[in-house]
Amino acid sequence: MSSYPVIKWIEAGKDTSARWRSEKNIPPPKRVLIADDRMTGDTAYRLACEGNALLWRGDFQNARQLLQAMARRVDKKPRKRKTKKTAATPAEAFHQHRLTQSQRARTLGMLLLPFEADHSLPLRRAPDVHLACIDAYGTGTEPYIASLRELQGLIGAYEWRKKGINVPALDAQIHPHYGVFTPIRSEYVGLVATANLPKRAITQSVAFDIGTGTGVLAAVLAGRGIKQIIATDQDLRALNCARENLTRLGFAEQVDVVQADLFPEKGLASLIVCNPPWIPARPSSPLEHAIFDPENRMLNGFLKGLTAHLAPEGEGWLILSDIAEHLGLRTREELLASIDEAGLKVLSKSDVKPHHPRVSDINDPLHAAREAELTSLWRLAAK
Repeated sequence: MSSYPVIKWIEAGKDTSARWRSEKNIPPPKRVLIADDRMTGDTAYRLACEGNALLWRGDFQNARQLLQAMARRVDKKPRKRKTKKTAATPAEAFHQHRLTQSQRARTLGMLLLPFEADHSLPLRRAPDVHLACIDAYGTGTEPYIASLRELQGLIGAYEWRKKGINVPALDAQIHPHYGVFTPIRSEYVGLVATANLPKRAITQSVAFDIGTGTGVLAAVLAGRGIKQIIATDQDLRALNCARENLTRLGFAEQVDVVQADLFPEKGLASLIVCNPPWIPARPSSPLEHAIFDPENRMLNGFLKGLTAHLAPEGEGWLILSDIAEHLGLRTREELLASIDEAGLKVLSKSDVKPHHPRVSDINDPLHAAREAELTSLWRLAAK
């Protein structure tokens, strides 16, 4: 455990320290103050903005209310000055939005909680959170400090895992693990469920699912009758999650889940499916790797390696939203050039309009891009 960071503070006149937990790999705050039920929202917000972390020693429910009060102050829109401004480009709006979200997360992440070695909270009216913490952290061995915001994320993920997410294309539920991308946008799953399978898949019924995550696309392919599927991922949480879901759905015999960077080491497939992160930007935490693909690493890796792993007359299915195009982060011409340079041709493209809540949220800073967004299945083959 010595490899984990340590957070230090002064309490009751004594130097104190504990293990620091952050799934986002945020370093421990350098300045820590003790806070309790007497602290007001204004004071907490001011101290957090100044870079002070607040280690909570009061009632747990009061800490939740204090965090909500801080969030209201963070989200309060400043008065607009009457100055002429040039309209931001979509890319500028995207980067400004990410910066705003990062600053918000940093400020709200300053409210900290103490945890015992068994993941219990030594606070009045504290809920039992040890199962949610075990799901993310594993078995505890020593006390530690983590942010209330992180705990809320752990609890939310644990509820997702218990309840599961209904996937219409499977007529079943997928249960995501903490830290594994949750397939709440079902339109891309529907594309894989309805696209015509390659003719080659009849005689050589082998498919690869690259970056399987929860295993949802591998399950769809298995349900469509593909006899042998290799599902790959680099992340251990994703691998465990996929295995659990595929076993629950009865596809464990059809699908082999293996750890790999993109493609399996050996073999060819008549169908290779990949749903890479859709936005070419740098993740700010490990949990964002399923959303952001810096410099199109996974996208280009899939395209460049596809021909070497496709069986004759096989197809590669690229699942990709055009949100990056509407944000000015990647052009359609750049995508087509990458496909061409990889020795591939486009057989067809199927589009579907997303229907998640943000599409209709006019207050979303990225509303214009989301409103215009299409999710596509690109059927690719070697030239």
